[in-house]
Amino acid sequence: MRAYRVSVNLKLGLVIAAVAIAVASLAYTNRLVRQLREREQAFIELWARALEQVPRMQAQSINPYQQELAELEAFLQDLARGEAPRPAPERLAAFREAVAWAQGMPPAGELNFITNEILVGRTFSIPAIVTDSSESPIFVNWRNVPVDTTLAALPPSERERALRRLERLQAEMDRVYDPIPIVLSFPAGPDRAPVQLRQYVHYGESRLIRELRWFPYVQLLFIGLFILVGYLGFSYVRRSEQRSLWVGMAKEAAHQLGTPISSLMGWLELLRLPDLPPEQRHEALDEVEKDIERLKRVTSRFSDIGSLPKLEVQPLGPVIESTADYIRRRVPQQGKRVALEVRVEPGLQAPLNAELFEWVIENLLKNALDAIETETGRIDVEAWRAGDRIVIEVRDTGRGIDRRQWKNVFRPGYSTKTRGWGLGLSLAKRIVEDYHGGELTLAKSRPGHGTTFRIELPAA
Repeated sequence: MRAYRVSVNLKLGLVIAAVAIAVASLAYTNRLVRQLREREQAFIELWARALEQVPRMQAQSINPYQQELAELEAFLQDLARGEAPRPAPERLAAFREAVAWAQGMPPAGELNFITNEILVGRTFSIPAIVTDSSESPIFVNWRNVPVDTTLAALPPSERERALRRLERLQAEMDRVYDPIPIVLSFPAGPDRAPVQLRQYVHYGESRLIRELRWFPYVQLLFIGLFILVGYLGFSYVRRSEQRSLWVGMAKEAAHQLGTPISSLMGWLELLRLPDLPPEQRHEALDEVEKDIERLKRVTSRFSDIGSLPKLEVQPLGPVIESTADYIRRRVPQQGKRVALEVRVEPGLQAPLNAELFEWVIENLLKNALDAIETETGRIDVEAWRAGDRIVIEVRDTGRGIDRRQWKNVFRPGYSTKTRGWGLGLSLAKRIVEDYHGGELTLAKSRPGHGTTFRIELPAA
């Protein structure tokens, strides 16, 4: 149940994280696109206003006093040589007008800047089309659109296709932005009246903005692929752990059943002896009864693992003591002299399933006994109350566990024993945490200095 909840929570967390990243990326991209649109609109507006200034600057750049200035230059040269005759009064007046006009002229670089840097230079990548009428447009200029700028050099058929394409592009641009009107004013000349022309600048989004709009979706696609790979990897690991769990459960069941069955077979052979004394027969029957009780306990344990067990408030001391007695009887069979001490604070009670909790203590004591590789050793079990919790520690003087392996000790299939299948601690953790609402942790361990496992349970 806990593993299933963790799996569901992990998948849900991955989906929520992906959605959150996508929403944040979309919001950031929209803000960036809005800023870029405002910047491009301002630049197009500047471009349109520059187009309006061209006729005025060109008109101002026409010199109406070319002859007067040329005469003035010749007069100054003659004056420098001392050969200049005094000009007539009307010519002096003309010289003064020419000088006044020259003094009022703007610098020549202004027109050059507008023409070279803004109008002609390829300083932006915004697609734009300039027309001279909104009803029956005549295309005057265009840039950053896939149409050749030299229409006159194209064959008639290709020129017609290019014009149709410009019309389609103009319609698409007008759906994105309103065209910007510009008024070109040509001042009156010697032989013409003042003229005003109205043109329109149609423009669309640059390639950068179009690509930015797709960025959140591309990012979401990569996040989705990442989640898919993570999900497949997690599923593979989970299936592998489940296979290890099933194999371990089968071996654990065989091990749990094998000991009392072997004992029963031995007692049956003894009971078949014809000359067995009555006192030995009575002792054998008592042992058979104990083995049958052991088989019933094993069956109860495995049946409770598959369902939610019923918890009853009961003293903790007898549960731990009975399990310790069972392990003490096994110590001589391993050829060791191990002292197993139990110290339980009087009056400790907790909601327990005795069958399953005995299995937890049994697995911890078996691991502690197997970890003692010398002929002598010590195992201490201590329980006390800490606030609203009951703390149980199982300490041994065995070989210890390397710090890098702490994270693996509760993983199904992990074992440091040559004949182990790595299920005991995994089952113990599940029983304590999923069924009893407690916590089982590796509190302390050092190679060569033993190991301490800690159980915390809610007190009654």
